[in-house]
Amino acid sequence: MPAALGFATIVVLLLLTMTKRASVLVALILLPVLAALIGGFAGDLGELILGGLSKVAPTGIMIAFAVLYFSLMVDAGLFDPLIRGLLRVARGDPLRITVATAVLTLCVALDGDGASTFLITVSALLPVYKRLGMNPLVLSGVVCLGAGVMNMVPWGGPTVRAMAALKLDSSEVFNPVLPTMGFGVAWVLVASYLLGRRERKRLAALPPQGPATDGREGEDGWGDREPAASTTVTATTEPEPSRHAPTATADGERQALRAPGDGPGTVRVPPLPRTWLTVFNLLLTVALVVCLIQEVMPLPVLFVLGFAIALLVNHPTWEQQQALLDKHAKSVVLVTTMIFAAGVLTGILTGTGMIDEMAEALVSVVPDSFGSHLPVAVAVTGMPLSLVFTPDAYYFGVLPVLAETAHGFGTDPAEVARAAILGQMTTGFPLSPLTASTFILVGMSGVSLGEHQRFIFRWAFATTLVMTAGALLTGAFRL
Repeated sequence: MPAALGFATIVVLLLLTMTKRASVLVALILLPVLAALIGGFAGDLGELILGGLSKVAPTGIMIAFAVLYFSLMVDAGLFDPLIRGLLRVARGDPLRITVATAVLTLCVALDGDGASTFLITVSALLPVYKRLGMNPLVLSGVVCLGAGVMNMVPWGGPTVRAMAALKLDSSEVFNPVLPTMGFGVAWVLVASYLLGRRERKRLAALPPQGPATDGREGEDGWGDREPAASTTVTATTEPEPSRHAPTATADGERQALRAPGDGPGTVRVPPLPRTWLTVFNLLLTVALVVCLIQEVMPLPVLFVLGFAIALLVNHPTWEQQQALLDKHAKSVVLVTTMIFAAGVLTGILTGTGMIDEMAEALVSVVPDSFGSHLPVAVAVTGMPLSLVFTPDAYYFGVLPVLAETAHGFGTDPAEVARAAILGQMTTGFPLSPLTASTFILVGMSGVSLGEHQRFIFRWAFATTLVMTAGALLTGAFRL
């Protein structure tokens, strides 16, 4: 009964969200509550939900202050040089931007932490996509592919769990699949090229008044976001020379303008008044990223402190600070509510034992005659099962039983572990409603979970298939 309820809850959740019959927030909260009531856990419901909320609370705190921090930095123009650089190298070409997204994600994701990867890459690249009028699903999708492959690193969550569950070390689990990971990286670059080419064709088919590709028109697609401090003001937009005096931004400070010589009529206002602030923001952000990678403090603490410092320096008065909080409150609420709603789902599924029962049910349907082929089966099914099992439930509940079964047929348990990390919560974690970081990715990209899953699922599954083929070719496990 608990297993059936658990599977039914996940299936209905995916159907409702992917078909847009219900919002993700409502489905994440009410479906598991309904399952708990049907399963006879009404008396424990409060404790189960509170346990789930407590578990995701640090993530919710982190993302709230991280969104505020990076929003502040975008408004301050910190990423404008990167944006202009990417646009200059890409020459307004969506294909090049998409490939650059994959490369940047692969580099940033080396730390093995999906949350920080999404925060950094989406914050830096979303303005570029908006300026070019590109589909944000391409951004969330390509970041998903790159982060999924890089989550296989030995210090990443899935590999660590696999080693702990089967009492293996990195040389037994990760080293043999390192060439396989290379296949995955190559596929991510190929996939980003194909997605970029498709996006280029889509934009080319738009009428002439479509998105600008010059890169100088920074407000295209920004909605109600105010121009950053480095926004260009030229004679083409303000023809009266007398109107070219420095203007005040929302926080009362002078707006820094582009350096002279950018074109006829460019206003020659030196950007010196804000140079020190840009340097400070850059140093603060670099220090924050280094501390995140080195785990100097817990991630929520780092973002709380970082935002407080950045807010005080960039917006020293109470009125300016309140204005910034009011401006970005909607983004914070949208993302954090999703994370806490996911906590309700995982709290009920875990606390009621549904997840454990689901794991046992899954293992029980594997025929004994299939034991020698388990590594391939584990590799192929791992990615889709990321939508059903939490990483702890799979690696500590399902994997040991599968490994023991395979061992009975003469297959090394290490091969099963290697197969598992090719998809289970690696390529699959940025699509799973059971991981809080997924909602960071879709929330910051401005897309819904169902749209994201429909758009990138087959590409992510293809990553697992490519790496499975690579593992068979390199001998990481046998057919």
